Amino acid sequence: MCRIATCKRTTKETDIAVTINLDGTGKNEIHTGVGFFDHMLDGFARHGLFDLNVEVKGDLNVDCHHTVEDTGIVLGQAIYEAVGDKRGIKRYGHMILPMDETLALCALDLSGRPYLKFHAEFDNDRIGDMDTEMIREFFYALSYSAMMNIHLKILDGENSHHMAEALFKAFGKALDMATMDEPRLCEAWTTKGSL
Repeated sequence: MCRIATCKRTTKETDIAVTINLDGTGKNEIHTGVGFFDHMLDGFARHGLFDLNVEVKGDLNVDCHHTVEDTGIVLGQAIYEAVGDKRGIKRYGHMILPMDETLALCALDLSGRPYLKFHAEFDNDRIGDMDTEMIREFFYALSYSAMMNIHLKILDGENSHHMAEALFKAFGKALDMATMDEPRLCEAWTTKGSL
C-alpha cells in the first residue's frame, strides 16, 4: 500500500503544493519563504520519518500569517488523504519529547473529529522571521483539515526556539505512531465501523 498524497491550494494570498509520504525516511524539500517555519517542518518530517515536499509562495510582504496558516490547511489535507480509510492502523499516537530544558507533550487521535487543545506560552513575539502566535494557528488549521484531534502542551521550558521545535518534533513522532500498522486489525479501530 502506497500512502502518498499531493494537495494544492491557490488563493489571492498563497499558492501552495504539499506532497507527503507517510512511509518515508524523513527526506524533505521545504520552501515556504519563512526560514524558521522551514526549520520546524523539517523537524516534523525528519522525526516522523515522513518524506515531505512543501512549496509555498505567500504574501510575505504583508506578514507570515497566510503562509503559515494555509500551509497547515494543505498539509492537513495531504495527511488526511494519505492516511486513507484508516484500516489496520493504530489511530492514536503520543510523545513526550525532551529538548534541552524543554519538555513537550503531543497526543493525537485520527478520529475524524477535528479539535485542537494547545498550551504553550512563549516569552518572545517572534522566533526568527515567524510570529510565535502562528504556531498555534498552524496546528489549528492542520487539525481541522486533517480531521484530527491534537493535544499539544509545553510541560516545561524557557527557550522559545526549543519549545517550538519540541512541539513540531513531538507532533511528528505522535503522528508516526498513529499511522503505524496494527497487525491484529484489518479494519478501522472504532466501534462505529468507520472513522
